[in-house]
Amino acid sequence: MKALIALLPGDGIGPEVTAQAARVLAEVARLHGHDFELREALVGGVAIDRTGVPLPAETIALCRDADAVLLGAVGGPRGGPTEPVRPEQGLLALRRTLGVFANLRPAAMHPRLMGASPLKPAVLRGVDVLVVRELTGGIYFGEKRREPDWAEDLCAYSADEIARVVRVAATLAKSRKGRLTSVDKANVLETSRLWREVATRVVHEDFPGVQLDHQLVDSCALRLLQKPSEYDVIVTENLFGDILSDLTAVLGGSIGMLPSASLGEEGGPGLYEPVHGSAPDIAGTGIANPYGAIGSVALLLRHSLHLEAEAAAVEAAIAAALESGALTVDVSDRDDRACKTAEIGDAVVHALSLHKETR
Repeated sequence: MKALIALLPGDGIGPEVTAQAARVLAEVARLHGHDFELREALVGGVAIDRTGVPLPAETIALCRDADAVLLGAVGGPRGGPTEPVRPEQGLLALRRTLGVFANLRPAAMHPRLMGASPLKPAVLRGVDVLVVRELTGGIYFGEKRREPDWAEDLCAYSADEIARVVRVAATLAKSRKGRLTSVDKANVLETSRLWREVATRVVHEDFPGVQLDHQLVDSCALRLLQKPSEYDVIVTENLFGDILSDLTAVLGGSIGMLPSASLGEEGGPGLYEPVHGSAPDIAGTGIANPYGAIGSVALLLRHSLHLEAEAAAVEAAIAAALESGALTVDVSDRDDRACKTAEIGDAVVHALSLHKETR
């Protein structure tokens, strides 16, 4: 297969983790006879520094032409939330430009990482949860107004926006354990009442084999930490999904472990990125965890390039690397034995080669 992949390293540790993800992509191409062209572009703080805007026109053009987009991280220590031009504006604009309305954030516990989570091993056994977050609507994209002593952020959803992300989540649930939890705040918010009505109708009419239940967001947050193995697929709106999916970091051992895929309509390029931020405090130290970025490569291969065998091989290589003890400082129980970022890349690439040889 021949594919163009837009590589947006971004800010902070973004370039460090995407460098290892790019190595894995190159190894997949070598082992399986594919031709992946990785072409870099600017986004976020580095784009502001060089061009004055967080999402340059050249980056937009590349991403639209690409088969998939692999992003590192956006944000940095400069400025703050009140600055008129912010790195995060580039990420929001990229999501809206690509129309990637469904954000998939899987979290599973590898046995080797049990000790990295603050939760008890008994709670973590069997955890395999997928959060599907609506990504291009809600309060993040609503009208905003600000006065010196007053501010307003509008949260608005249409039935069509809700229905399309629920269909994505229900389709995924159907291919897994068949359980879908729709999360809202329907006891307070009108948008949530509409969300609950639409989710019920879509699943009832189009996915009769999927078991649907509704849960309030505060209750879900509690249950995710008490009995996470009870969840299969969770679908929710933008703000709730942002918070809940970060909370699931404790289910995977570290936020550095979590990948994500943001998908739009069929045929458009997907956007793939680790869940973590730019972590400017450790940028350049070589200790960042690249597993989330490498896991995002597996999602890219599966959802945008439709290379299931290659995606599974990357996931198997990640598991093998973890089992071998290739752990960064955030998940290692021994700082003196923790691996550097590039060493994790070495371990995954090596495991990929072994996986190919044994098949």
